[in-house]
Amino acid sequence: MSFPVYLWLGSVRIHPHILFESLAYAIAFRLLIKNVRKDAIAPTQRSSIIVGGLVGALVGAKALVLLQHIDLIGNNWQLFFLVLFQGKTVVGALLGGLIGVEITKKMIGVNRSTGDVFVYPLIVGTAVGRIGCFLTGLSDRTYGIATNLPWGVDFGDGIPRHPTQLYEIIFLLSLMIFLQIRSRYYRQEGELFKFYMVSYLSFRFVIDFIKPDFHPILGLSAIQIACLLGILYYYRSIPQMFSFSQFARRRV
Repeated sequence: MSFPVYLWLGSVRIHPHILFESLAYAIAFRLLIKNVRKDAIAPTQRSSIIVGGLVGALVGAKALVLLQHIDLIGNNWQLFFLVLFQGKTVVGALLGGLIGVEITKKMIGVNRSTGDVFVYPLIVGTAVGRIGCFLTGLSDRTYGIATNLPWGVDFGDGIPRHPTQLYEIIFLLSLMIFLQIRSRYYRQEGELFKFYMVSYLSFRFVIDFIKPDFHPILGLSAIQIACLLGILYYYRSIPQMFSFSQFARRRV
C-alpha cells in the first residue's frame, strides 16, 4: 500500500483526509440532529449549546495542536505553520468544546447536564475521521513509533510503525458497544458523557506514549497533559461511573 491512499470519484482524485474528515463531520452532525429530537431541553437553548460547543472545539483543537508541535518553531518553522494550518487534535476539540458548552450554559441559564446526546456522534465521527488519518500516512502525524510487531505499517519511510489510528478505531468501537450495554442500566443524566470523556482521555493518555511526539514535561506531551487535566475535572464522578453496583439496577 502506498500512502497517502487517494480515492477516486469518477475521474476526480480525492485526498483521504479531506474525504473522511468531511464524512466524519456529516455523519456526526446527522446523528446529533437525530438525538436532539428526543431532547428535553428547549430547541433554542440546545442550538445555543451546540454553537458554543463548536466554537470551543475549534479554538481548543487549534490551541492544543500549537502546543503539541511547538518544538517545530525552532527546528522547522515551515512544517510548524503547515501543521498549525491543517492540524487539529480531537483531545483539544473535546476539552475546548466542553469549556464552550459550559460557558454557554452559564450565559443562557441551563443547569442540567447536556452532554449525553453528543456521545455517539462523537464516537462515530472520530472513528470515521481516523480512517482518513490512517490512509493519509506520514503527513498526518498520527502514526506510532517503530515496532517489530507483525501488524506494523510502513507509512512510506521504510519503518514499520504502530498503526495507532487503527488502535483508536478499535477502542472507539469497543467503547460504543460497552456504552450501549451500560445504557440499559440505571444512570444519571450526563453520566454517559462523563464516562465517554474519562474513557477516551485515559486511552489517549496511554496511547500517546507510543507516538513520536514532543514530550517536554516529565516525559509527557501537551496532549497527555491536557488529558490528565480533563480526567481531573471529572475525578469526583469516576468512582460512581465505574461502579459495577450500578449494573444491578436495571432501567425501567
